[in-house]
Amino acid sequence: MSLTPSQMVDLGSPLPAFRLQDPEGQEVNSDDFADQPLLVVFMCNHCPFVKHIADTLADFAREYQAKGLAVVGINSNDYASHPDDSPEKMREEIERRGYTFPYLVDETQDVARAFDAACTPDFFLFDHDHRLAYRGQFDDSRPSKPTPVTGADLRAAVDAVLAGKAPSDTQKPSMGCNIKWRA
Repeated sequence: MSLTPSQMVDLGSPLPAFRLQDPEGQEVNSDDFADQPLLVVFMCNHCPFVKHIADTLADFAREYQAKGLAVVGINSNDYASHPDDSPEKMREEIERRGYTFPYLVDETQDVARAFDAACTPDFFLFDHDHRLAYRGQFDDSRPSKPTPVTGADLRAAVDAVLAGKAPSDTQKPSMGCNIKWRA
């Protein structure tokens, strides 16, 4: 299991535009979330770091969607080399975890590149003006540590954004598997 940190893109960066489809062919556009804070999570099905937080992430998303946060998951992995990340397997993962947010296919990997996404999971929280307010870890939990999965770091950042405040500038990178880039 390789460990890759997030890139820690500059806070205040604008939301990169995207237009992707979910495994059912439903298109989701970044413009669909105008004037709404937006959490973009680069994730996949097979990564042990994503599996470690997946159930808590699903609960987190439901809780914060009810408070006005938009959430989008994006799978940018090359599923030709990693078939567990295929759209068909994404459908199964959506059902298994009960994801209430769009889980999108970035087949060209252009969206991951536009975000400077590096790992799964990789979190990007944008404020109401779609400026990057947080890019960091879900919490201190890892598959190899007994620390409970709480989402504490992301939760604090989202609470601040929903209150119209800036999250703390002290943000720890997310850690996970590297995005599986096409050769």
